Amino acid sequence: MIRWNMRQPLLLIALLALASTLACQQRVGLARETAAPPAVKKGGEAPSASQRVALKLPLKNPRIVVLKSKRRLELYSDDAIVRTFKIGLGLNPVPDKERQGDRATPEGDFYVFTKNDKSAFYLSLGISYPNAEDAERGLRDGLISHAQHDAIVKALKRKATPPQNTALGGDIYIHGNGASSDWTWGCVALENEDIRQLFEAVSVGTPVTIKP
Repeated sequence: MIRWNMRQPLLLIALLALASTLACQQRVGLARETAAPPAVKKGGEAPSASQRVALKLPLKNPRIVVLKSKRRLELYSDDAIVRTFKIGLGLNPVPDKERQGDRATPEGDFYVFTKNDKSAFYLSLGISYPNAEDAERGLRDGLISHAQHDAIVKALKRKATPPQNTALGGDIYIHGNGASSDWTWGCVALENEDIRQLFEAVSVGTPVTIKP
């Protein structure tokens, strides 16, 4: 004969209640963790792009501002900053670019003249260096000819690609492959997830200002 122990049902009920309570607490904790905004990194740095919500595209009058001394790129929609990215610069990061091979990142007002989704540096945006001021300086200093100067100015008026093979240098891009140091030959480098967001947010013709 099987003897029925009255304590067994009570013990089973207690175990089921405990399991239900633990599961509920786990779900609440997970919900709180998911809903919490990304924490600001130590030192006051903004969260990385991969931690933020997706950009609302298309942007209104997008523009890019690069602050060399702060190693920062700002993406604007109208007058509002919608993204801030850490950047790396050229191996000669402080001065303005003057000539081919100086490995300096240029300063001034430019525009995106091309988008390359097959870049050797993940993704890239071509920057319209040399600009008109660079052309004037190059002509004054004897680095380029009158014909080269005029070719640069004409390309800029058409929002096309200015000549890239003069003594002033060229092939300046905003691209990926890392922003942890100043390692480029004059370009602006971002982390890959950041250049992906930037690449998708801007089009050819987007203004780019690079400040000291």
